[in-house]
Amino acid sequence: MKEVNIVLVEPQIPQNTGNIARTCAVTGARLHLVGPLGFTPDDKKLKRAGLDYWHDLDITYYQDLEEYFSKNPGPCRFFTSKGQHRHTQVTYPDGVALVFGREDAGLPEELLLAHPEDCVRIPMRRGERCLNLSNSVAVGVYEALRQDDFADLEDIGQLTRYEWK
Repeated sequence: MKEVNIVLVEPQIPQNTGNIARTCAVTGARLHLVGPLGFTPDDKKLKRAGLDYWHDLDITYYQDLEEYFSKNPGPCRFFTSKGQHRHTQVTYPDGVALVFGREDAGLPEELLLAHPEDCVRIPMRRGERCLNLSNSVAVGVYEALRQDDFADLEDIGQLTRYEWK
């Protein structure tokens, strides 16, 4: 199975991070939280949104972006409304990091400018605000996994009280 890393840079809303944790748990993606965080890791809203998925997470905390990049030199795709490439037009190699910025500010423009070929945009209508952070992460991680034909993910569901014929 392809390794996918979700990197949240200075997330501010605990419910978003909880929802993203749930996405990581069901897809096998690793979660990286880069500080400073707008909440504490034991926040009730964070845990409630993540429900019972915390034991399934591979999660790492970093003080700042410098620490993250010093410990993780692998390939990155920077998700930003300022990106010049559609998120479906790039490849997502094994070990890729999908990097997302703060809900209210996005990623630092200096970081984007230093990596223009790795900046991707999820298409949306002109003039509208960006997608919610947890929705953007889901779009990104599923595109990365789609490119590997969803290896090791179950893709046939079963009814609870009945059987498919």
